[in-house]
Amino acid sequence: MKKLTSKMTFFNKRVFPCMWFGFLVFFVIGVFTSAFSSNNTDKPGILFLFVPVFMAVFGYFIMKKLVFDLIDEVYDEGSNLLFKNAKKQVRVNLNDIKNVSYTSMGNPPRVTISLREETILGKELTFSPPGSFTPFTKNKDIEDLIDRIDKAKNSKQ
Repeated sequence: MKKLTSKMTFFNKRVFPCMWFGFLVFFVIGVFTSAFSSNNTDKPGILFLFVPVFMAVFGYFIMKKLVFDLIDEVYDEGSNLLFKNAKKQVRVNLNDIKNVSYTSMGNPPRVTISLREETILGKELTFSPPGSFTPFTKNKDIEDLIDRIDKAKNSKQ
């Protein structure tokens, strides 16, 4: 059983969003406390709040699209894939996979597996494979998985 997910998934899903939104909260609190101190006559305008609010909204939607939907752990069991997310787990046979989309150039890299039928984790399961220090290279395990899924689909027909 081989693990196909990145070790950075926990950081990307849990730690980085806390750091992002925490920084924005501390930034706003820090500026307002210094602006309303007794010896400061300059008061922040409403325009000041536009940038942190924009960063929070923009960050949330980007993270929702690229990070929050990632599956925590994916294991290759040969003819099956085991998906674990929170306390739920789903075992998917390679024959039940309709399509695989792999983008290695994004941050984080993403693999989206489209299934023929709905599972408790959804019909599209997305995870982040381990990255590479060498630019423009694809993950060999994912390439091998795509080939095996293709063979499983061809043998089924």
